[in-house]
Amino acid sequence: MRHSRDMDGPGGCRAGRGAVSGGRAIRQAVVLAGGFGRRMRPLTFSRPKPMVEVHGTPILRHQIDWFAECGVEQVVVAAGHRAQVIKDYVASQELPLRTDVVAEERPLGRGGGLKRAAATLARPDEPWLAAYGDIWTRFSLTDMYAHHRRHAAPATVALARPWLPRGSVDCDEQGRVSALASKAPPQLRVNAGIYIFEPQVIELLPDEGDHEDSALAHLVRTRRLMGYPFDGPWRAINTPRDLEDLERELAAQAANTTTTKGT
Repeated sequence: MRHSRDMDGPGGCRAGRGAVSGGRAIRQAVVLAGGFGRRMRPLTFSRPKPMVEVHGTPILRHQIDWFAECGVEQVVVAAGHRAQVIKDYVASQELPLRTDVVAEERPLGRGGGLKRAAATLARPDEPWLAAYGDIWTRFSLTDMYAHHRRHAAPATVALARPWLPRGSVDCDEQGRVSALASKAPPQLRVNAGIYIFEPQVIELLPDEGDHEDSALAHLVRTRRLMGYPFDGPWRAINTPRDLEDLERELAAQAANTTTTKGT
């Protein structure tokens, strides 16, 4: 079985071990894994979306391995749809950090799921990481946490460059096409689905409903949500097509690495 440690992207945490051991790592995380994954069907009929496999390994395991490399010591998985699949997986694996599963008895929404899971973290007085369970990415959480601390923000959101696998079309000021497949990265940034929250943010989260409509909207209005731009690999896996595109890209990277080593 191949895990995410075999696919380190730029900006990973391995080089930052000194910062981690020096107490600069964020030590606890929540993964949102409660959705029905309707757009991923038929892959999610029998399993939750975070258990869909990328390169033979569940998305959730890729995240857990990445968290562990960046100094995280505990993950709480907020589960809902097919929660037992996650429970069985966690119970059967040798994981690199403490992993707990909190299952919803009924759907609470993303904000409610975050709040319920965050209440079970082992260090209630420390900041915590939150991640959507359908995100595949690699960047330095140590650097993101340093950015969060430097700006003394109650909340920080990672900002990724959107993935345009088939290239973007460039136009001039008159709207005439200047390039059909631009290789220049877009300037646009999107919510990467990775957050760092201070303990007091839990009080802003709804008991039920979506945190983006409540807690995050409030933080934006009051100018207390900090952005952390990064340029590492990032994919939101929302559909089978997204999964196929990512698998092709990782296979191409592996082939290029093998060719490079052989020369």
